[in-house]
Amino acid sequence: MKKLVATQPRVAELMDYEDRPVAAYEVKIRVKFGAPKHGTEVVDFRGVSPFIDEEFSAEWGMFVPRPADAPRGIVFGEFQLGNMVVGTVCEKGCEVTDYALSDDVCTYGPLSETVIVNAVNNYKLRKMPAGASWKNAVCYDPAQFAMSGVRDGNVRVGDFVVIVGLGAIGQIAVQLAKKAGASIVIGVDPLEKRGEIALKNGADAVFNPIGTDIGLEIKKLTGKQGADVIIETSGNAQALQAALRGIAYGGTISYVAFAKPFAEGFNLGREAHFNNAKIVFSRACSEPNPDYPRWSRKRIEDSCWELLMNGYLNCEDLIDPVVTFSNSAESYMKYVDQHPDQSIKLGITF
Repeated sequence: MKKLVATQPRVAELMDYEDRPVAAYEVKIRVKFGAPKHGTEVVDFRGVSPFIDEEFSAEWGMFVPRPADAPRGIVFGEFQLGNMVVGTVCEKGCEVTDYALSDDVCTYGPLSETVIVNAVNNYKLRKMPAGASWKNAVCYDPAQFAMSGVRDGNVRVGDFVVIVGLGAIGQIAVQLAKKAGASIVIGVDPLEKRGEIALKNGADAVFNPIGTDIGLEIKKLTGKQGADVIIETSGNAQALQAALRGIAYGGTISYVAFAKPFAEGFNLGREAHFNNAKIVFSRACSEPNPDYPRWSRKRIEDSCWELLMNGYLNCEDLIDPVVTFSNSAESYMKYVDQHPDQSIKLGITF
């Protein structure tokens, strides 16, 4: 059997493996579909993640060096790529009662032909409803970040909302913001195809930031007021600069992206000084999150799964391109790392 592994920075390969025995509380899933994570996983894949030599200390609330004798956060040659999988239960342990053989399920997992996961009191192992879309299912993870971005931005009925970056998270945020009652939803992305999908799914306007004064265009479209909420998913310094220029006085920038270091020239003077904006760093997986305990991690995930499975969210156009697992190594390097402009969220069929 094969699994997709990062053997060195920016190199993916299919490697052979043998499954270990399934424990009493586990199930084995024969994977049929999957998808990688186009954000933080790419940072890891490129070998520039702070988690390689450091770890985030909950006690100190900051990154601290890993002990010299501790394993590194990422070990190339062992680092399995992938984020979400959909498949069929093909083996189960004797303590598993909530899942049966042949159940179709979705869970977090690497891109490999089989995945073994805990199946006792594990809400992250989701049963697929009959006829449910696998493309919606593998957007379970980005949907959580999109929802947190919208909620942390406090999008309300009548708001002017801008979504910067129309990858999977941004596309889902467009849908959620519009359904939350935003009167104007503006998408920002340099790729025409992404803009077309955003318009199809609820955006009122889209702008290409290349050669465009995005802040000014936002002000024009909102009667010079600016955006009440800007949800930034790109991690680009120029995007944040434009957001500070286009935000309404006292508005909120919900910063969802895992940003790279900003180059010299980023300016927190000018409009940032006068517009009195709030920047809120938004993460789906923070526990406790700002609305805890009413909104626990489980409630966030339950809500997103329901919205994906009942058709409230439409992710069919977001899984593009779709490739076979046998071509996944080359496709991962091309579409996720080298040319992310040629994809939204890579889909894998087994």
